[in-house]
Amino acid sequence: MKNRVLYSTLAILLLHALVPMNAYAQDPRFSQFFSSPLTVNPAFTGKTDGSYRVAGNYRNQWPTINQAFQTQTVSIDAPIMKNRIGYNDTWGLGFMGFSDKSAAGAVNFSYATLSTSFHKGLDEDGFKQLGVGFQATYANMNINTSMLRFEDQLTTNGFTGITNEIFNGATLRSNYWDVNAGLLYSNSINDRSYFYAGASLYHLNRPRQQFTGGLYNLQPRLTLHSGGYFPLGAATTLHASALYSSQANARELVVGGAVQFIAADDTEPMPVSFYAGSWYRLNDAVIPYVGLEYGDVRIGATYDVNTSLLRSASQTRGGFELSLIYTRRPPSGKGLPCPKF
Repeated sequence: MKNRVLYSTLAILLLHALVPMNAYAQDPRFSQFFSSPLTVNPAFTGKTDGSYRVAGNYRNQWPTINQAFQTQTVSIDAPIMKNRIGYNDTWGLGFMGFSDKSAAGAVNFSYATLSTSFHKGLDEDGFKQLGVGFQATYANMNINTSMLRFEDQLTTNGFTGITNEIFNGATLRSNYWDVNAGLLYSNSINDRSYFYAGASLYHLNRPRQQFTGGLYNLQPRLTLHSGGYFPLGAATTLHASALYSSQANARELVVGGAVQFIAADDTEPMPVSFYAGSWYRLNDAVIPYVGLEYGDVRIGATYDVNTSLLRSASQTRGGFELSLIYTRRPPSGKGLPCPKF
């Protein structure tokens, strides 16, 4: 019964956040932001030492509240025009598909994104670069009101009552075009030490959505982020990163890191590394992380452990997240270090 009440409350909050005039929406987010580059900064597009990069992410948030949020992305990006621009420059092109479902699938966002970036070399070899990126996104949203359950439907037998809401089982639809931009600075000190910092602004055009006569604006999202890595020993490397995000009245700060344990180095045909660490979302959750890298593939898993007041409803289980990144690295690559965490 407790979960049912929570679910009905969640449905009401979701719908009321989407329909009324002057309401505000917020973007879905990943705890493994470092494994979802194109949702953090368009300037990450093509910023990889390989022929191309494929990334996939899946997040199941608050599973104890009846499938509250499920988010997944898949993207591919690559450096292009390598033989037509300077050796120390990088030009990238990328595509991303993005799905975000909430209220057990009643509310469904889907996105299709095209992004590009250009990084200008600040030294002869391109170990220092300053880049700018842009994204164009087509977004579509469906709300299946017949799948929503409201407080006035709750009886001793479950949600068997009749709601006073007036949607009559209709499916509400809305779509919009979105524009995003970002900057990124990167600096490689040597082959085992690297630093980057960037800033991005999503929803530059503040797109509007309309449902049953009501309008709401998608507020700009500002993100500041940085990261890097440096050696701890001959076979261990510390990877650290931080992200600050602000949208409307919502703020997020995530900091942490992971240690890479090299089991088989680059001299082997298929290098193997293990990762273990943790991130912390301020006033919200501890996020343990484990990862495995085998050759060109890296798999990572996290589990948010709620530390906020929400832990009583989520039973301390904030959300499970899985990431996979495949970077095709041919032997003839430049060998330039790139952002990793």
